[in-house]
Amino acid sequence: MDLFSPQAAPPEWLVIATGVAALAVTVPRRIWLLARNAITIAHEGGHALVALACRRRLRAIRLHSDTSGLTVTRGRPTGLGVVLTLAAGYTAAPLLGLGGAALLGAGLVAVLLWAATALLLAVLVMVRNAYGVLSVVLTGGLFVLVSWLAAPEVQAAFAYAVVWFLLLGGVRPPFELRSARRRGGAPDSDADQLSRLTHVPAGVWLAFFHVVSLSCLIGGATWLLGL
Repeated sequence: MDLFSPQAAPPEWLVIATGVAALAVTVPRRIWLLARNAITIAHEGGHALVALACRRRLRAIRLHSDTSGLTVTRGRPTGLGVVLTLAAGYTAAPLLGLGGAALLGAGLVAVLLWAATALLLAVLVMVRNAYGVLSVVLTGGLFVLVSWLAAPEVQAAFAYAVVWFLLLGGVRPPFELRSARRRGGAPDSDADQLSRLTHVPAGVWLAFFHVVSLSCLIGGATWLLGL
């Protein structure tokens, strides 16, 4: 099948089933602690992509087994570039989910799968620790296998599940950050760093992350469900 040939929309029950499956992965804590690695890849990839777009020098990406991550860039310590780079982390997964929902709404399943694979390869090039390499290789390998070997119906189900997971999984991290900050933790979180740079309270930046993630979920769900 040609990469840009629209694929027929899957039945509504499949769209709903993949959404329920993504929700089942996102809500239970034990499953979430494993699945959150994929959100961390998107989070750090967002930092990296925007840093490059702002002409900052990308030094390294690290992904850890506790689902935390770190993206190291070089450039001016203040200014719009570093602000945008920091703001891109918590918004990356929801925005990727929204973009994926738009592609699926247009029937471009293959485009979504190969675009995701390309983004994972770009992240892999900059990962500098063993666990991070393993996480990205396993995730990217799954996309390659589905893209090359699976039937179109399986590709569609996989793509819808991935996009639902990005949309739903992107909502949870800001709530986790809010809880950590209430307990006195995460003093160097993205929201706190943004607060120090912009003199805007960290709570406002946290609210911004909530607005973006929830708006993307609503907009993405509208596209996925064909409303």
